[in-house]
Amino acid sequence: MLTGQKAINYWENNTYLDIKKLNCLELGSRKGGLSLWLALKGNQVICSDLNSPEEKAKEMHNKYGLANNITYQSINAAKIPFQNEFDIVVFKSILGSICRNGNDKLKKEVIDGIYTSLKPGGKLLFAENLNSSFLHQFFRKKFTNWGSKWNYLTYNETAHLFSSFSKTDYITVGFFGAFGRSEKQRNFLGKIDQVIGKLIPKSSKYILIGIAEK
Repeated sequence: MLTGQKAINYWENNTYLDIKKLNCLELGSRKGGLSLWLALKGNQVICSDLNSPEEKAKEMHNKYGLANNITYQSINAAKIPFQNEFDIVVFKSILGSICRNGNDKLKKEVIDGIYTSLKPGGKLLFAENLNSSFLHQFFRKKFTNWGSKWNYLTYNETAHLFSSFSKTDYITVGFFGAFGRSEKQRNFLGKIDQVIGKLIPKSSKYILIGIAEK
């Protein structure tokens, strides 16, 4: 939860999202949390996943009276069917799954497809899991079912992946928080990260948060 809030804080502090009526797309939305966030600011949002997230997300969205702000679609993030359409595209933790089993080439294809879908001057807001330290890599393989298949982004890949964009700004966050086995533990360890985060190398942190402008 702390990491998700850090991403939102970074995006809100470094771009304008409450202009109203921006045309937005959330990729890999699952339960539609980022679609909710954008719609609450008065924007129009397509809430999408590989299979339409409508069944999981619509009930929550309707509680906030957002039926007229959010639509739902099945969209493969590796084959986005839009060109020059969106002011904002947003995603959180999708590349590792899409590009699993070492499919590194697909990372660039996904990001370039997002670039194509954005209007000139449009922005991609992203938060993605990093390969991080040797310690993170060891524990993921040992304690998570997907650890050996998930294709974690490396810090050194970032410049290449976003090379099509005119401007990219990003930060890395988190180290100990990844080792929590429950939400309570992750939140506690995340607070330790806040205290000592500046002492940890950027490439050893486990979340990349950024904004890329077309």
